[in-house]
Amino acid sequence: MKRRFLLSAILLPATMAFAQQYGGMWIPTELNEKEMKDLGMKISAKDIFDPSKASIKDAVVQFDGGCTAEIISPQGLLLTNHHCGYDNIQSHSTVENDLLTNGFWAKNMDGELPNPGVTVDFIADIKEVTSQILSGTDGLTGAALDAKIKQNTEAYIASQKVENYQKVSVKSMYYGNKFYAYVIETYKDVRLVGAPPSSIGKFGSDTDNWVWPRHTGDFSMFRIYADKNNKPAEYSKDNVPYKPKHFLPISIKDKQENDFTFVFGFPGRTTEYLPAIAVEKVMNETDPAMISMRDVTLKVLDEKMRTDNATRIKYASKYARIANAWKKWIGEVEGLKKSNAVGKKQEYEKSLIAKNPEIKATIDGLNKAYNEQAPYALNRAYYSELPRNAETLALASLFSSYMDAVESGKSSPKSVESFKARLAEIYKDYEGDLDAKVTAQVLALYANKSQAQFLPSGLEKFKDPNANAVTLENWSKNSIITGRGSLNGATTYSDIDKVFADQTKLIQTLKSDPLIQLWNNIKSSYVSTTHAKVTNLQTDIDALQKTFMAQQMATDKDRKFFPDANSTLRVTYGKIKGSTPRDAVSYAYKTHLAGIMEKYIPGDYEFDVPKKLINLYNSKDYGIYKDKSGDVPVNFTATNHTTGGNSGSPALDAYGNLIGLNFDRQWEGTMSDINFDPRFSRNIMVDTKYILFIVDKYADAKWLLNEMKIIK
Repeated sequence: MKRRFLLSAILLPATMAFAQQYGGMWIPTELNEKEMKDLGMKISAKDIFDPSKASIKDAVVQFDGGCTAEIISPQGLLLTNHHCGYDNIQSHSTVENDLLTNGFWAKNMDGELPNPGVTVDFIADIKEVTSQILSGTDGLTGAALDAKIKQNTEAYIASQKVENYQKVSVKSMYYGNKFYAYVIETYKDVRLVGAPPSSIGKFGSDTDNWVWPRHTGDFSMFRIYADKNNKPAEYSKDNVPYKPKHFLPISIKDKQENDFTFVFGFPGRTTEYLPAIAVEKVMNETDPAMISMRDVTLKVLDEKMRTDNATRIKYASKYARIANAWKKWIGEVEGLKKSNAVGKKQEYEKSLIAKNPEIKATIDGLNKAYNEQAPYALNRAYYSELPRNAETLALASLFSSYMDAVESGKSSPKSVESFKARLAEIYKDYEGDLDAKVTAQVLALYANKSQAQFLPSGLEKFKDPNANAVTLENWSKNSIITGRGSLNGATTYSDIDKVFADQTKLIQTLKSDPLIQLWNNIKSSYVSTTHAKVTNLQTDIDALQKTFMAQQMATDKDRKFFPDANSTLRVTYGKIKGSTPRDAVSYAYKTHLAGIMEKYIPGDYEFDVPKKLINLYNSKDYGIYKDKSGDVPVNFTATNHTTGGNSGSPALDAYGNLIGLNFDRQWEGTMSDINFDPRFSRNIMVDTKYILFIVDKYADAKWLLNEMKIIK
């Protein structure tokens, strides 16, 4: 991140100045209210978060521990992303009643479907507790400091008087320089109300992931239930719809470029305050290493998936998982380079040192530590990608852990059954011969790219992917762990219980399996050469980063700081805006239903369109949901600073009305986790017009609309 005069003078032409400079994921009790109002906000910070009375925060929840959701009716109706509710939609699906393919819409509250284990968390209050948590820590470092902070944290939590349905959680901010306590209320009865078919909710799927323009109806609806006193309760047929302190009115007014917007949710993780050396390592070393491993994996999978429909279906989710981070990292590297992130940070560090010479020693220490850690961090990047790409190696690791548990006496019948269930889940979408080809490629890359000091004995023989393919196919076709070899007349595919019937015999077979021996050799080498070194150096880096963070905040008096995201409740803000990410490439700020039809490919798993939606398009039966163009807007972009965890977050207008549902970021701006740049950083949202159009015209679920407060 960079100071205002440096960003505008060095990077931006005079004709492209942005009022918004830093982005930010602000703690709701410490909002940058002045900048928000300068950009167009009409409400106050107290309207957004007030622990003493109803405010917008009472309509925003963390959904099932990962995503965000918001309440949109006085009956506890909950809106989140389709991809956030996907597992729950899937759990209710059967071959005969495929809700993923067909969608689901309850006809009334009695038809809403329970989801055991799903929770939503409200944040009732936030307090800074730095003085309590750091009490008595002066002069302490390392393990002693950690122990004292843990002791103080436990004492603080124990001292708090909360209701039996509340809990207190203390979170570190600014790299351990500040601490905040959160009072959390958890509701446990959350029922599925509605979801469009995947052809709407996941339209564009893998190809459009991280990419603008998007045309995805990425939303689903749930409802919170409570006991008769409106308090959290386990699922019961006697529970009633939750009555919120606040719910979000839904605006379907036309959106204009440069309209103010803010996003309220639970962003996962950012690292905005890293030194230049750290960003340089990410951009030039670790990201490219991980990208290269996934490059070869995706190429092998794609070749098979294009020629075999069964494989395409079986590997669709797996391919998407691998491609998701791969595409994000590629965009991140490009964005860091394009935004001159390293140069910006170097200039910022110089400006800080000019004001406070003591900072030079901290920067020098960080540079030394990162350079010393670099070869180990690079090896960790390659090593960590091996089992993430090659499922054969992941299986070898799992079976190796199983062997260790059995031989150390830590195994139990329950743990074995759990292990077998996990294996069955892997095997149902696993092809041993295909994964042998993937493994051949990633092993060759690992052997060729790793420094000799990190390579285990014998791995230099795996530098040729073609030779690897022959070796690994021979090993794979006779291996128990790949499900291709047999034991007791059965395979792990055909009869896993029979394979595990005699554990002594199974252990003996596994010990002689060359795939397990290969993985154990790689793992042992990593542990002996890399793990301790990279971990110990990271401890040193973390201590220096804490100092650097404190020095930045004490020195740069012109800047208002926000803490990096850590899955706690945050507010980010910006303006609805298109972008010009590359030479001669210009993106408008919104897409329409017509764009869906332009992408339509009948029968395609990514770009098929439901017949009813086609009919609505052909008849132009848009009702009140069209904009001034005469078409229904689908998605739009803005300069809100978002990341993972913001999925399902409400996008709100200047008055706090819901105007969209956050679900993705534009590829050219994915570097915003490290370096927010308002020229390129765009979050992507589903337009409320499209959401209500689908609920009304497609799903014919008008009973849900009757619950909502719709601003026309």
